[in-house]
Amino acid sequence: MTTTTRTHDIVIVGGGSGGIALAASLLRRQANLDIAIIEPSDQHYYQPAWTLVGAGEFDVASSVKTMHAVMPNPVKWIKSAVTSFAPDESTLSCENGEVVQYQQLIVAAGLTLLWDAIPGLVETLGKNGVTSNYRADLAPYTWECVQATRSGTALFTQPMVPIKCAGAPQKALYLSAAHWQKKGILGNIHIEFHNAGGALFSVPDFIPNLQAQMASYSAQVNLGSTLVAVDGVAKKAWFESKDADGNVQRVEKSFDMLHVVPPQKPHRFIKEGPLANADGWVEVDNATLQHPRFANVFGLGDCMSAPNSKTAAAIRKQVVILAENLLALRAGKPMPMKYDGYSACPITVGHHKLILAEFGYNGVLMPTFGKDPTPPRAIGWYMKKYLFPWLYWNLMLKGREWFARPKKPAVK
Repeated sequence: MTTTTRTHDIVIVGGGSGGIALAASLLRRQANLDIAIIEPSDQHYYQPAWTLVGAGEFDVASSVKTMHAVMPNPVKWIKSAVTSFAPDESTLSCENGEVVQYQQLIVAAGLTLLWDAIPGLVETLGKNGVTSNYRADLAPYTWECVQATRSGTALFTQPMVPIKCAGAPQKALYLSAAHWQKKGILGNIHIEFHNAGGALFSVPDFIPNLQAQMASYSAQVNLGSTLVAVDGVAKKAWFESKDADGNVQRVEKSFDMLHVVPPQKPHRFIKEGPLANADGWVEVDNATLQHPRFANVFGLGDCMSAPNSKTAAAIRKQVVILAENLLALRAGKPMPMKYDGYSACPITVGHHKLILAEFGYNGVLMPTFGKDPTPPRAIGWYMKKYLFPWLYWNLMLKGREWFARPKKPAVK
């Protein structure tokens, strides 16, 4: 393969939520920037909608557009994947043989879902009642499974964090249970939630209301319980947990429906490269999102090391911080903004009921509307189903930052 070299002012790795939104925001601030986005996929997804797809409340076709349709003009799209970084030379290499040189680099490559980390899972996904809302092609099957299940046992799993939207695994449970409740068959179905972590949610303020929702559906919550194997044909799943003495216990469960959330880790090309921290994420300063060892490199979204919840709402705030700081760096000025860890997780706890969990670093509550964000409200449901998708396609990906800017800059 012939190696060619190309140069751009700013190179963004990843054409997902963060990469597209950042490019659009930068161009609105400085239209003459030479920006390239490296992204191998032909399609761009609004992933938060898949929870609703799995509940029959959203058309999966409305969650996807072509990458060409969302790519900001005049961004150069390099349709390839990154294989390695050389930050000392301000270059990176791509699968297509190109070496790309940059003045500034933003890594917004997301994370990888390890479907094959659970023996037997890949072979049975999309059949035998085994499904997941974490893939566009499987979310419609979740709804098929929910409708087909009228008795028996339904299992829902969550791996160890960090994962994309840590509330999503239990959203699938709540919406499934709400359907069964509406149909008058909830009493015929035994529901279990197996969470590999030690708490129902990472922010303690939300746990009491989430526990109440689980109880309202008579769902059994199993903390510290990790899915380790699946046999779809036999309709069996195996979970492991540790007792107080650290001994591993393995339990076999039969199921009629199994909703799985796979383990999630950094991409290999990031984890094994020079930009990673010890855990494999793109290392950043938690406030500025700048790499601490390479000043012309930034991280954005799910792939970077800041200890915020990995959601699209978090990215929407990060884009503003990063756009302002990046352009200040290019102008030789101090970076003016600091990220406070804001994230939002709209937890659908039933039909027309949603807890809009908004919080920052260290679990500090950060409600946009000045109300107690912990109880479920109907208004949140309509926002998630109708408002948020519109905001995503028409504002966030277009560089329009209504409601996205921090309330006040942390540095003046």
